Amino acid sequence: MTWTPQSWRDKPAKQLPAYDDESVLKAVEKKISAFPPLVFAGEARTLRAELAKVARGEAFLLQGGDCAESFAEFNAENIRDTFRVLLQMAIVLTFAGSMPVVKVGRVAGQFAKPRSTDTETIDGVTLPSYRGDIINGLDFTAEARRPDPNRILQAYHQSAATLNLLRAFAKGGYADLREVHRWNLGYIEGSPLADRYRDMGQRIQEAIRFMGACGVTADNVPTLHETQFFTSHEALLLPYEESMTRVDSTTGRWYDTSAHFLWIGARTGQLDGAQVEFAKGIWNPIGLKVGPDVTAEDLKQLCKILNPRNEEGRLTLIARMGAGLVEDKLPALVEAVRAEDLKVGWSCDPMHGNTVKADSGFKTRRFDDVLKEVKGFFAVHRALGTHAGGIHVEMTGRNVTECTGGQFNISDQDLSARYHTHCDPRLNANQALELAFIVAEELKKNRDAKDERQKDVSWAMPYSS
Repeated sequence: MTWTPQSWRDKPAKQLPAYDDESVLKAVEKKISAFPPLVFAGEARTLRAELAKVARGEAFLLQGGDCAESFAEFNAENIRDTFRVLLQMAIVLTFAGSMPVVKVGRVAGQFAKPRSTDTETIDGVTLPSYRGDIINGLDFTAEARRPDPNRILQAYHQSAATLNLLRAFAKGGYADLREVHRWNLGYIEGSPLADRYRDMGQRIQEAIRFMGACGVTADNVPTLHETQFFTSHEALLLPYEESMTRVDSTTGRWYDTSAHFLWIGARTGQLDGAQVEFAKGIWNPIGLKVGPDVTAEDLKQLCKILNPRNEEGRLTLIARMGAGLVEDKLPALVEAVRAEDLKVGWSCDPMHGNTVKADSGFKTRRFDDVLKEVKGFFAVHRALGTHAGGIHVEMTGRNVTECTGGQFNISDQDLSARYHTHCDPRLNANQALELAFIVAEELKKNRDAKDERQKDVSWAMPYSS
């Protein structure tokens, strides 16, 4: 291959900031390139093997976390609470959906955000758009909105600290299945979901006690005591991603060590684009957001560019169609990919196609729209006999009021109470848990449909002695 980590610089690049002083950016890139990796190639290979199971229909991908991480809200409690909600969702999907769950957080690197316009105008003043804390600040001032390369250094150090805490949670006993009741968040107790989750926790405890009586304990089965947890973010700020890309000493291959999993957003998925060029050369598992305007032909070409060896676990297609379009647009794309026998996983992003502006002026997402897109995604795969392999959601462990609806029936008027996002509206913990129960039910439906198809095939087979 002629690919290098710098190859993207010869391609059209979208969504990159215009820095005032390129020499400062180059100095930061040089510093970052000498810093230790945040993740390791072996960890990325492990995730790739797990995502191969997703592509084969043997596992389910749960990918979730903040819309955009911020410097101001960086603290251990926020990291813990988001991790805790993801554990809750995973246990619901595993137990109620009878499917192993691959857990990937939008965390420890999700600092950059694509924007629909380069500038924003308020009261006649026009400034650069906020593009995430790794690039500029949220405050609407000329100084805050000026892209600053030194923010990359702060993002790196915050990612390192976040990863350190997440590894401690995942491997240090916090994820012990015997402590499933500890993962609940206090404000969920008033929700109808609390009893449902508590009942599930009790049944899990009974199952664990039974297994313990049979000799299956955390001492001989580590997965009862710890969990695998991986990190991900959008491969958007390419100078940072290039600086974090290193040669793996054991394989001689290039890995982006800023995260285990990188994805290409809907705004940067051009066939000849810089983000596609960068992603095609790294050996991390990667994702590709697939919107309603993507053609079947372009999608097939993108799959072949990003996964030229057609290997399971390398590429996950993340559909983000919108509630009103998913059942119209998605079937042709799934069929086109299947017709080419392309080895991909399919996941559903029910958030980004369902953003609206409430009458109160806040940007929000209606929980009913989120559920509608998820159910439509599963219905498409059920009808085609393919695997609905995952969900990709923006959520938080905080008790925010950013998306309307759900068990607590958040209204447009409630949005101002706890609207804390720096960019897009997120599901709160209660809404995320409710979504997990719905997804588990859809997994059951798809599994039952698969069993019926297999039964029909077995009855149709000729008898032989």
